[in-house]
Amino acid sequence: MKTKRIVALCLAAVIAVVSFSFAACSKQGGEGNSNEKTYIIYSDNAFAPFEYLDEKTNTYIGLDMDLLAAIAEDQGFKYEMHNEGFDASMGAVQSGQADAMIAGMTINDERKLTFDFSDGYFENGQVLAVTKGKGVASLDDLKGKSVAVKVSTMGAEYAESIKDKYDFKINYYEGSDQMYQAVETGADVACFEDYAVIAYAIKTGAVNVEIVGEPVNPAFYGFAVKKGNCPELIEMFNKGLANLKANGEYEKILAKYGY
Repeated sequence: MKTKRIVALCLAAVIAVVSFSFAACSKQGGEGNSNEKTYIIYSDNAFAPFEYLDEKTNTYIGLDMDLLAAIAEDQGFKYEMHNEGFDASMGAVQSGQADAMIAGMTINDERKLTFDFSDGYFENGQVLAVTKGKGVASLDDLKGKSVAVKVSTMGAEYAESIKDKYDFKINYYEGSDQMYQAVETGADVACFEDYAVIAYAIKTGAVNVEIVGEPVNPAFYGFAVKKGNCPELIEMFNKGLANLKANGEYEKILAKYGY
């Protein structure tokens, strides 16, 4: 009897783990109707023009927000958005707290080990941005100084890959706004950021820096789910994206944000 009880407890534990693993893609809305599934999707909270807080309406807007809304409408699925930050979004998807994320997330081989991605929806690369008048005109001028990066981003990865060559120190920040502030106040002499994002910030006057050099490591942003989970969500995103490109809605969304 004792052996049977132990086996039963072990089976229950396994079932609980399996149930948790698939919980993120099993949330139902309404009254349990499978057609009323509501997906939990996470995003960044300060990454204009892709996602940022509109202080007038106290809602998050941006290219990613508009694109996802248009795709969901095209494909007929429901979702609940949480703008919690880039690193938090990655953690939420990996832990099963969220079904997916859309946050200007660059598709690369390392991330493909833990995420499944949609087709790319926007191409971008990283650049160096500096405070004007601080004497930083190239990567060589960073020697012995500190630069700012946003945690878990491609900008951070690029900085880490060249810091020994150019002999600079890296300081990490949770959000783009904190990173920009560090550069503007002189805590760091420069930052590494996605070109489209920093160019938009400069254009709108959100940050007083200038871009040095040309973008590097061009790659596409993608919509992401935990590897092996929610394949139907990736399929719907890809179909919706293709439809938006075919009917001209995709270009309208890009044009709205200056692209």
